[in-house]
Amino acid sequence: MRPMSSFKLVAIGFALVFAGFLVPFLMVLEVVEPGFVLSFSAYFSSLFGLLLAFYGISHHVSLRRRDDK
Repeated sequence: MRPMSSFKLVAIGFALVFAGFLVPFLMVLEVVEPGFVLSFSAYFSSLFGLLLAFYGISHHVSLRRRDDK
């Protein structure tokens, strides 16, 4: 199995961060009923997406530096 490319990691991270923003926004607008589990899942989605995007960016930079040498 091939490892994921850095662009896919950044894209998945961005999608998770966007979901972590969208869910609380929909709860404030009362489109989705607020709940304890939903709030924590939105928080952890945002946190994990941010970490995944940073990992993808750092992986991309390290690959570029290795190719330049």
